[in-house]
Amino acid sequence: MTAGLTPFGVSIRALRRQQGISQKQMAIDLQISAAYLSALERGQRGRPSPVLVDQICGYLNIIWDEADALRRLARLSHPRVVIDTAQAGPEATELANRLAEGINDLAVERIKQMLAAMSDKEGN
Repeated sequence: MTAGLTPFGVSIRALRRQQGISQKQMAIDLQISAAYLSALERGQRGRPSPVLVDQICGYLNIIWDEADALRRLARLSHPRVVIDTAQAGPEATELANRLAEGINDLAVERIKQMLAAMSDKEGN
């Protein structure tokens, strides 16, 4: 994934393109600006509202598990994350700070390993 992009943005761009829908047309149909849709796709906007995600799912005819997956990606796609460790232990605070300092230097493969480890722990 390219720097700045979010999982949600990558997904909606791919789905839109698969269906042969231009960004401009999708924006018009959803009654949002093309600039906003472009910024969402590029990860330059915060996570979209649940209402907009549902509108996008309906527009792209995404249902059931695929729609749930897109909703989950939207929740996980805020490009500027704040982690509150006030109620966590010192190890969690250190992890959050080290991740904040070094996230841009991590290799994509290492990030994928970390995500896989977290998914295994969550049962996803």
